[in-house]
Amino acid sequence: MQKIIKTEAEYEAGLERIYELMQLDIQPNSEEEAELEISSLLVKEYEKTHYPIAPPHPLEAIKFRLEQMGLKESELSKILGNRSRKSDIMNGHRKLSLSMIRTLHKKLNIPAETLILEY
Repeated sequence: MQKIIKTEAEYEAGLERIYELMQLDIQPNSEEEAELEISSLLVKEYEKTHYPIAPPHPLEAIKFRLEQMGLKESELSKILGNRSRKSDIMNGHRKLSLSMIRTLHKKLNIPAETLILEY
């Protein structure tokens, strides 16, 4: 039976076991599949507590998402509706407004929680 990971040694052992399981040809609804799923959740919870990842800077998140979507930064003007506004925002001279955050969240699928962070 698996248990909550409390130490770094248990964490390392969990990672090793996940690796071993991933090397197998796991069948759906098997014991190995269940073990892999549970182990992954336990490791994820340990990592969330001991290795937190800070959210990205809002402007970096926008740049990254544009790159992922194969869009140029200039296309952000179309999304926000104004070329000078885009330049001011991306240069840090102007903050994102609530309507801009909503638009970016909707059109670029960037989490609103990321876009509302102070910068």
